[in-house]
Amino acid sequence: MSDSPIRPAKEVRDELAATLDELETRLNPKVQASELSRRVRAGYAKNPVPYLIGAAVATAVVVGLVAWAIAGDD
Repeated sequence: MSDSPIRPAKEVRDELAATLDELETRLNPKVQASELSRRVRAGYAKNPVPYLIGAAVATAVVVGLVAWAIAGDD
């Protein structure tokens, strides 16, 4: 009876459960944070130059904002 276009309810429920589990995993912030961390570490290990440039730019922006806040006219 495998020719039937109607699938058994258990098969549909199992497929739905698998889909919901996958969605839960993909939308879980802890899982996403660990995946991002893994990808950043791998990228840094492969080529650290863009990460160092980004850190230098971020540092310069923060220092500039602090200097502007201190020296700015209120």
